[in-house]
Amino acid sequence: MAAERVRLWDLPVRIVHWSLVLLMPALWWTAEHGQLSVHERLAYLAMALLMFRLFWGFAGGSTARFSSFIKGPRAIVGYFRDMFARRAEPVIGHNPLGGWSVLALLLLLVLVIGTGLFADDTDGVNPGPLNYLITGDLSEMMGRWHHALFNILLGFIVLHLLAILFYAVIKRENLVGPMLTGRRQMAGPVTLPTFAPWWRAILGAAIAVGLIWWVSLGAHLPHR
Repeated sequence: MAAERVRLWDLPVRIVHWSLVLLMPALWWTAEHGQLSVHERLAYLAMALLMFRLFWGFAGGSTARFSSFIKGPRAIVGYFRDMFARRAEPVIGHNPLGGWSVLALLLLLVLVIGTGLFADDTDGVNPGPLNYLITGDLSEMMGRWHHALFNILLGFIVLHLLAILFYAVIKRENLVGPMLTGRRQMAGPVTLPTFAPWWRAILGAAIAVGLIWWVSLGAHLPHR
């Protein structure tokens, strides 16, 4: 059966994905070289992207929704069993392993950004924007957790890259191209995904920007 070029990923998913790809090394570099004011601004952007992606996981199109790619143990075992099959069933969106990988990365981002909001740096010059809400000892602990969780996140990113390499070399599947173009050649009959209207994306972006504004505003208000 002739291959069909199927639209898989909408523009909001791709913008969030590639923006985070660029932000991760920038966040690491600014933290390692003491550029904490720049690090904070980049973290605000990462937080906005994360908040939008979480919103889009419930309000976006079928391939963006968590319910479409977070599968149970049976689906994961079945995918492992057929992983090296020559004629694997076409998957619209994330496969069961990829879905859990995406969820793990998002949850780690939540923890990294969440601890960063309350963390205190070593000299207290650039504390997190919500640092004033907790005690000094707890803030220092948040700073240690922030650093440790970011290293764990980097490890998961490396695993993610190795998985992409595995699919490219072993399974002969290009996962990068579709995330760039939004489309993929697929053989066999497939159920075409559905996509959300643009007003939902605008609403999600407004919510994310509003949240960042609220957090940054609290950081610049006088506190006792």
